[in-house]
Amino acid sequence: FEVGLIAGLYDIAVLLTSNIADEEGLECETLFRSARRLWLPANHALLEQKSVALTDISEEPYVMLTVDEASNTAQRYWNKAGARPNTFIRTSSVEAVRSMVASGMGVTVLSDMVYRQWSLEGLRVETVTLSTAVPTMDVGLAWPINLELSPPARAFLDFMRSRQVK
Repeated sequence: FEVGLIAGLYDIAVLLTSNIADEEGLECETLFRSARRLWLPANHALLEQKSVALTDISEEPYVMLTVDEASNTAQRYWNKAGARPNTFIRTSSVEAVRSMVASGMGVTVLSDMVYRQWSLEGLRVETVTLSTAVPTMDVGLAWPINLELSPPARAFLDFMRSRQVK
């Protein structure tokens, strides 16, 4: 969408503002932020620890989500922590990730926005806030700086701003 916005193909877009690679030429406004947490199966030993860092899970089998730049974002915060995930599988399906974590096949770090405490098989998924700084997943609006917003796009922007949780 970024290229389409800059080229003038779209007036405005709702997107993951935290994934925008180059904001040059775009005006961006984040509407809400969703924390990323460690997802664990019920009864996992790490649930008993007072503090869990990325380095604490680097030996755990890791399920890597690949949709919407998720793996690139994950790689950046893992690198910043000086650790590497022990990735045993990559998938673009959030449901597959949830099922694998719930069944004890591995762990992952994902946004609260996609979290559900039960897998499709009825198994529980727990979350833990990491002590390692992990960026939020931000959702917002973007529009081209060099183009005046059309009246419908301006109305949409104003509406979205009015609905923002303060």
